[in-house]
Amino acid sequence: MPHTHTQVIQQPSAAKCCETLLHNIQRCFSSPCLNQLGYTVTVWQLKSDCSVAVSSSNPRDVTVLGTPAEEDGGGKIDLLREGAFEGLDVVLMAHPSQEDTTYIPDVAEHDVVVKYHGRASHASAYPWEGVNALDAAVMAYSSLSVLRQQLRPDWRIHGIIKHGGVKPNIIPDYTELEYYLRTPSHRDLATIRAKAEACFRAAAMATGCEVEVLFAKNEFYEILRNRTLEDLYEENGKALGMKFITDDSSVQSTVLSAGSTDFGNVTHSAPGIHPYFYIGSDALNHTEEYTAASGADEAQFFTLRAAKALAMTAVDVHFSPSVLERVKQEFTEAKLNEERGLRNTPTKEDQVESSNTHTQ
Repeated sequence: MPHTHTQVIQQPSAAKCCETLLHNIQRCFSSPCLNQLGYTVTVWQLKSDCSVAVSSSNPRDVTVLGTPAEEDGGGKIDLLREGAFEGLDVVLMAHPSQEDTTYIPDVAEHDVVVKYHGRASHASAYPWEGVNALDAAVMAYSSLSVLRQQLRPDWRIHGIIKHGGVKPNIIPDYTELEYYLRTPSHRDLATIRAKAEACFRAAAMATGCEVEVLFAKNEFYEILRNRTLEDLYEENGKALGMKFITDDSSVQSTVLSAGSTDFGNVTHSAPGIHPYFYIGSDALNHTEEYTAASGADEAQFFTLRAAKALAMTAVDVHFSPSVLERVKQEFTEAKLNEERGLRNTPTKEDQVESSNTHTQ
């Protein structure tokens, strides 16, 4: 595993996550969130931190982890499972967006692929010989759409029919669905998963199809907030000229949830932040326009500014034992609250209009 951390006893240690593109270029605009900018953030942040560490008589430990983006099934969770984040005091990364903000309510997520197997037959000559896998997929899709009215307002179920058949005159013998299930807390995933699976299996029973319900190996956890780190990052960002959307009184608090990221799991293991940064464009993530904006010269200025803000935050933690103690204390309290079932949702003051900002 790409883990090069060497623990220095009793010395603060920080990790910087950078997401590497594992997708081919055709998928670049539709899936990853232009994570080459995140990579740039980490490289420049590392250069800043190393300059401080080398010039100090009290050296600190800095780790850079090259990690897959969240679209690749949760590579950070695999790294976490293998011990790549052990011994770290704080973990920092930033995500490109349309605005500067310290926090967006990234939520828990579990993905599922559903495969229906029927029997092909000529749809006009002898349809009674067929078992229609498309009927099963459509019934499941419709059942989930009806189910939504009974879900909590901040739960999400959304998906697609990836394969629906071959020819109109052939009763489909195979169909495939893919769905994302999201809740504000990972502790609610089991409930929404059971409801969705009941819809998938009921459709198979009604149509006489066989069904495979294949849940992803990794569950994405929600971001566990650390407001001490968030405040440090915002203070440093403002010193560099960032304008955070929480400062805008015209912003309405309407968003209930955003996207999901496997960095959420990391924040349950060590204190961390996942801020979003403006790249000089209002284009939406996961679009061709955003791809073009991320490659523009203007984006580099904003990206390096975010890197400096992260580096300054790491320095604050490195050289102030009282700050690190507050970070750790807040992390401990947040973990206890989460285990007691207190929901990790923003207050009215914390919520921001971010419907255009999302990860996966």
